This record gives sequence, structure tokens and C-alpha cells, in this order.
Amino acid sequence: MLRFCLSAILGAVFVAAVPWTPPRTPWGDPDLQGTYANNDEYATPLERPAEFAGKRASDLTAAEIAEARRLARQRMIAALPGGDVRGPDDWWLQNIDVSRRSRLWSVVDPPDGKIPPLTPAGQDRAASRVRSSFVGGPFDGPEDLNFLERCITKSVPGAMIPSMYSNNYEITQSPGVVAIRYELLHEIRLIPLDGRPHVGAKIRQHLGDARGHFEGTTLVVETTNFKQASAYRNADATTLRVVERFTPKSRDVLEWSATLNDPNTWTQPWTLAMDLTRDRGGLLFYECHENNYGMRNILSGARAQEAR
Repeated sequence: MLRFCLSAILGAVFVAAVPWTPPRTPWGDPDLQGTYANNDEYATPLERPAEFAGKRASDLTAAEIAEARRLARQRMIAALPGGDVRGPDDWWLQNIDVSRRSRLWSVVDPPDGKIPPLTPAGQDRAASRVRSSFVGGPFDGPEDLNFLERCITKSVPGAMIPSMYSNNYEITQSPGVVAIRYELLHEIRLIPLDGRPHVGAKIRQHLGDARGHFEGTTLVVETTNFKQASAYRNADATTLRVVERFTPKSRDVLEWSATLNDPNTWTQPWTLAMDLTRDRGGLLFYECHENNYGMRNILSGARAQEAR
């Protein structure tokens, strides 16, 4: 009996120590296919919050992390009208549980959890007007709303950073290519794996030009050739390079990270990361243009205000 118990214990320790290895596709690539979601990462601070000043993520104890997650959920409930989670507001608790965030902030490098300072050129671009209905206009035409509000794009890495809803992503693979389909704005990225060079510098796209390869079981995707109008955080589209890594951690968890390198915007590269969790359902239709009443109402409201 003792021998059996000891064998069982040693077996369990051995299994726990062996990292999970994803299955392979029929052509030999790590199989990352499936639908994933990161709803629970919604509203995770990009940078380290002031309450953790002087600490790195690795410095936090399990108790501190648990308490921070509990407070995050409490604050979200308190922010609801009247702090009432009943009725329509119950949607938040059913679809987003910030107590399950994989991290308390998203920037993992530099280790202090802060985005590096902007270069002088980056400061000039950051000072330009940010178009969004949340900054109060003017609303003279559709161009005065940002690309998300106009159902155009969230670009890269924005497409992987959760919004209030539709934070679902479908990965499919075939020999020599990986495709990522995003529920929000129904964008699709095709990522060649055959080593071909990037397209010429004159060709610019909202999602950039992606090239991928596998490093072990990690899918590494380098993206360049962005359009300036949709470059993440007003980066310089001519020099911005985004390197994403999709690393399977378990059967149901895929860690995603993105390193942003742009010497014309930030004084050094920086990296953000979060977990994607396998979702058993598929992607839903996202008829953004077809039902984009927000843009029409904002512009018609501005015309009505002018008429008064």
C-alpha cells in the first residue's frame, strides 16, 4: 500500500513537472487551432497602477494578487449605476470577471510595468488630436470619429486588446499559413509561414503585413507596413515593428504577447501580454456597419444642436 501511494505521489509530481505539449497538425506544425476569448482581461490597466509603485509583478504575493483581483471586481460593481448588478447590468458579471485577470497590469517589459518615454517625434505625434466621440467633438463628419467607432479597424496589436464585448478570436491553420479571425469588426489576418519577405515599403495596410514562424511551440508573428492613420498609439507607421508571440500554456490557455519596437516613437521597445482562454463556442456575426447607429446618431445630434 505504501509503495502504491509513493508511486502515485511521484507520478503526480512528474506529470506536474512536464510542460504541456500541444498536438501537431497533420503537416507537423504545433496545433493552436480553436476559438479563444479574453473577456476577463477587459479594463486591465495597461501600465502598473500607482498602488503597486516600486513593485514588480514578480514581487507580489499570491495573497496580494487575490486581494487586488477582489478589489477590481468590487470597483467594477460600484461603477455601475447605483452599484446595482441586477437587470441589464448583470451582463457585466456574466461576461466579464475581472477577478480572473491573468495579470494586474499588461506591460511586462520594462520590468517596472511602464511604457518607455516618448521620443521628441513621438511627443509631437501624441499631441495631435485624438478622434473619438468620448472627447466631445467636433462632429462635422465621420472622419471625426475613430476607426473603431467607424467599424474600420483596431489594427495591431489593438485587435487583441479586449473591448467591452466580442473579445473572441479564431485561429485556423493550413500548410504554410495561419489565419486569425476577430469577432470585433470581423477582421481577418493571413500570416504566411514560408519565409517570404515583407511587401514593399509603399504598400500600407491597417493590419500591417504579417510574417510568421514557429519557435518550438510558440507562433512568432512580425508585422510591419502599417498605415499611419491606424498605427497603434500614434506610432510612426514607417518604423513600427510589432512582434507577437502565441505560446500554448495548457490545453485551454494561450499566452499572447506583443513587443512594440519603434525608435521614432519610444526610447526603447516594450512588451504587453495577457492570456487567451479557449472558448467552446464559435464566433458570432458582427454586423457593425449594418447597425452602426452610434455614428449616425452622433452626427445627426450635432446637426440638431447646431440648428438650435
